[in-house]
Amino acid sequence: MASALVVYATITGNNEDVADIIVEALKKQGVDTEETEITMADPADFEDVDICVVCPYTYGEGTLPDEGLDFFDDLKEEKLDGKVFGVAGSGDKAYGEYYCKAVDSFDDAFAQTGATRGGGPVHINLNPDQDDIQTLDKFAQQLIDKAK
Repeated sequence: MASALVVYATITGNNEDVADIIVEALKKQGVDTEETEITMADPADFEDVDICVVCPYTYGEGTLPDEGLDFFDDLKEEKLDGKVFGVAGSGDKAYGEYYCKAVDSFDDAFAQTGATRGGGPVHINLNPDQDDIQTLDKFAQQLIDKAK
């Protein structure tokens, strides 16, 4: 059975919702999945799973979550060859060019680890709606398919 770790950062609860949707979709497909808030995780935790997911929020003009800065820096130093990753997170389209910038930054950081992108990056405007749930379900399925 495949295993996954979903790490999220949230202020408003939107990214916890994104993470919850992904976790539910993975579990429905039989993936042994854990979910944790970013301050309670270490990128080395990804070494123990097959599928690695981060759900960050973007603050202001493209700023990474303050509570996730160390996690972000440490992630770039991890060696995750053979792992599958994906990044999905919410933002606010009102920020224009900075919309979901942290999602893209974490996606780039994962790419430096040697892990394989399984899906995404997925950008969600504010709180996930019904269409976003379908998108996140497909994202989870892409991660599973790539991990097989």
